[in-house]
Amino acid sequence: MNSKPNILLIYTGGTIGMIKDFETGSLRNFNFDELLNHIPELNLLDCHIETTSFEEPIDSSNMNPNYWVEIAIMIEENYDNFDGFVVLHGSDTMSYTSSALSFMLENLNKPVIFTGSQLPIGDLRTDAKENLITSIQIAALQENGLPVVREVGLYFEYKLYRANRTTKINAEHFEAFASLNYPPLIESGVHLTINYAALIRASVVKKLKVHKKLESHILLIKMFPGLDKETMEYLLDYPNLKGLILETYGSGNVTNRKWFIEAITNIIEKGIPVVNITQCSGGSVAMGYYETSIQLRNIGVISGKDCTTEAALAKLMYLLGKNVEANSFKTNFETQLRGEML
Repeated sequence: MNSKPNILLIYTGGTIGMIKDFETGSLRNFNFDELLNHIPELNLLDCHIETTSFEEPIDSSNMNPNYWVEIAIMIEENYDNFDGFVVLHGSDTMSYTSSALSFMLENLNKPVIFTGSQLPIGDLRTDAKENLITSIQIAALQENGLPVVREVGLYFEYKLYRANRTTKINAEHFEAFASLNYPPLIESGVHLTINYAALIRASVVKKLKVHKKLESHILLIKMFPGLDKETMEYLLDYPNLKGLILETYGSGNVTNRKWFIEAITNIIEKGIPVVNITQCSGGSVAMGYYETSIQLRNIGVISGKDCTTEAALAKLMYLLGKNVEANSFKTNFETQLRGEML
């Protein structure tokens, strides 16, 4: 007889882990060791649940790559003892963190499900309980003794998405996240509906490799009408710059003014990778489709294809941290590594 799956719940901070002090009305973090007292429904799940948390839970606005490494180490140290992981995280930067973890956890063959909530777990109308319960249920899903999900996912409001395909689109609604360029992996209704064709079918024999070096000296510049030469040159003069991401118009378009193209050319000639992603919520970069992107393609700008901003940033940090050679960097970035692009 198969034993129940073991699930590790990792609390990093965020609204989901807060309860209201009914005397003062203020929010405070609750002790996750007492989780079953707050959500007795978890006893009905067909799995064993253990909890761990950051020594000091943080607001996700304070999230940074050092914390990403901390989460990765928690998973690495517990990997052989658990069948799945659920990471509780503030929603504001959840897509950034979960995208980063998808690259940091190479050969992942177990579920790592990120979730959070818009309202605290102790609130009367909270979305926290459903998000947490279903995330744990998904992390425990197995078929023929193997986990159904073998990648980093993000679960919110009845849908499990590939984490590195998500972006937060709404600060007000329970349906806070979207994945406009890739379908949900699982939808929760009366039953869990699994989109098997959308899942990564990771090998279950390769050993997990955790990458802990990330390069954060990168710059993200969003194109806007009025961005001038002086501003651009000032930004690009940063001496420790290791990578640049341009959030461009539409399918990858920028101004074709001579000063702009020269500024980007100078960066590329220094061996600094420049990535082109669209600032549109959905769709893809297609450099050369319009005249205003032909020059970017010709000078060696990297196509971010249909990557989200969050995934592009994480991928750039990851590849720079691996010290990928400059002459092969473009090929590496434009190659799908974790299902983050088509």
